[in-house]
Amino acid sequence: MFPELNNLLNTTPDQAEQGKLTLLCDAKTDGSFLVHHFLSFYLKANCKVCFVALIQSFSHYNIVGQKLGVSLTTARECGQLVFLEGLKSAVDIFFRPQEDPHPLQFLREANSGNLQPLYEFVQEALKPMDSGEAAWRCPVLLVDDLSVLLSLGVGAVAVLDFVHYCRATVCREQKGNVVALVHDSGDAEDEENDILLNGLGHQSHLILRAEGLATGFCKDVHGQPKGSS
Repeated sequence: MFPELNNLLNTTPDQAEQGKLTLLCDAKTDGSFLVHHFLSFYLKANCKVCFVALIQSFSHYNIVGQKLGVSLTTARECGQLVFLEGLKSAVDIFFRPQEDPHPLQFLREANSGNLQPLYEFVQEALKPMDSGEAAWRCPVLLVDDLSVLLSLGVGAVAVLDFVHYCRATVCREQKGNVVALVHDSGDAEDEENDILLNGLGHQSHLILRAEGLATGFCKDVHGQPKGSS
């Protein structure tokens, strides 16, 4: 592990800044370890977390979380974690009445550019709590990963609008944080992915980019960290 990146990943909850958008980007490698880190980090920090998981199942994240010292099941039961399981929801949405609202409603629409229901889900999940409920440290939105929305037919501009409204609500109004993973396909002809990456790069306060080594796999990792702020 690089010393600079190691220091960042070992930041304590009291040292973590609020009101920030952190962009996680992976290219020719799996950057999910960063998602698991931030998920466990914010749960341990007693933050209210809304996790929009579009890649893996709840059980997958829960198993990894237990290895990192957190129980997603316990966090969900006590109201600290609001979990949207995209894999399951993508199937369930076709077996429910069309008039019932759903965060992934765009899957049933001819025009798949409307992410307002997904934003409203996030807004409801992280709204300020009533008196008498458990008080969490700060709200956090975690998305794994935004590239899936592109593969489902949502345009890059619509995804950028979704992130913009989430930032306005979570970061600016509630002084919380947003963390999102985006996959860099490395395809020069994938204009939508380039628009998304460039747009998010301009909005982000911190970018953590994981790349595979050009020489392939090796036992000992060497290289130069490319995190930027």
